[in-house]
Amino acid sequence: MTKIRRQIRCYGAVQGVGFRYRACHAADVVGATGWVSNEEDGSVCMEIQGTEEQIDAVLLMIERGAYVRIEQMAVKTIPLVEGECFFRER
Repeated sequence: MTKIRRQIRCYGAVQGVGFRYRACHAADVVGATGWVSNEEDGSVCMEIQGTEEQIDAVLLMIERGAYVRIEQMAVKTIPLVEGECFFRER
């Protein structure tokens, strides 16, 4: 399975609703690595590394959370970070 890294910026009801907590938990469950952070414009940005399936699973787990409502996502593929071992809040 090929690993990829995506930078994903989510807009909508994404701050103050447990988004980062859910992202960390979901990434731990599926074995993805990277980070997630609240941005000043009200969005949440994350860089997540894993297989396409792992990344999709994390996004689905986040979206299933109560109160989280992702209205728009900006997604781009970026270079892998070698040696990264966990997913964290930033």
